[in-house]
Amino acid sequence: MKTNGIAVLLITSLFFAAAALARPLHRYDYTTKSCRSFGEGQLEWDSRPWGVGGKVFRQLCKKCHFRGNEAGASFLQVESKTSKGWNRVFAERKVACARDGAWDGLTMDQQLKLNDYLYRFAFGTMDIYDEV
Repeated sequence: MKTNGIAVLLITSLFFAAAALARPLHRYDYTTKSCRSFGEGQLEWDSRPWGVGGKVFRQLCKKCHFRGNEAGASFLQVESKTSKGWNRVFAERKVACARDGAWDGLTMDQQLKLNDYLYRFAFGTMDIYDEV
């Protein structure tokens, strides 16, 4: 009985370790022409759902991009785009939010951390067979 519990704990730990490694740890930012490494430190924290990036997404983006909104904004969730797609949104700024001034209240640092968060948790980032 005790052996089964240890085996379940070991398998569960391996699963979560593999899932954690599947997430990207680096992102090239086209606006600043720099590599952003969020594998550890403050940037790792800020690019999580509870960090600056996740908070900005919930407080700013989800204010309009929810199901059934009256503004006509498309429903968005983190997985709505791939990592490359989110990078493109921030680099090209062709989306209505960037053009109509919704992003004007964000500092460059907040925009970078929002992009880090969206890039890190985008569609397809949970594939445990991805390279790190």
